[in-house]
Amino acid sequence: MVHAESSTFAQGLSKKEVYAQILEQAKELFDGQRNWVCNLANTSSLLYNGLRSLPSPSNAVNWAGFYVLDPTKSHQLILGPFHGQVACQTIAFGKGVCGAAATSQKTQLVKDVEQFPGHIACDGASKSEIVVPILQSGKLVAIIDIDCAELEGFSSEDQEALEALAELIAASSDF
Repeated sequence: MVHAESSTFAQGLSKKEVYAQILEQAKELFDGQRNWVCNLANTSSLLYNGLRSLPSPSNAVNWAGFYVLDPTKSHQLILGPFHGQVACQTIAFGKGVCGAAATSQKTQLVKDVEQFPGHIACDGASKSEIVVPILQSGKLVAIIDIDCAELEGFSSEDQEALEALAELIAASSDF
């Protein structure tokens, strides 16, 4: 059984090693647990603590969490489990980086949020963002959303690892 130490990351690990640990710990945490709330809550902790254990710019991550498809309103996301400052409660499809990812069902890697048309500034400290859709049977069920207080906080390495994590979440969770 995985314990609280799952969110502990040794100093000096590479980003690749941190993401490998996140994926490994997530698999263990999801074993026998398909509830999306439990799985996303633990994953937000893994992401937040893992990225903050790395050198700059990753250690400037100031928000890591999820928005899920709102069951009461079509084409709207509702806040899910996260770590960071209080966040926007709902986001319409097509609005901001999260809404763009929801509409396009494609990862949004934004090096400077000020350059993204219609960016929603839940936390004014955020300078860059990555949003990865989580799809089940081709349908959006949630998104991974991570903000960084530094410009160019994310790269293709983050995108690749987070897309693998999105696939794991989709295969392991009942939404």
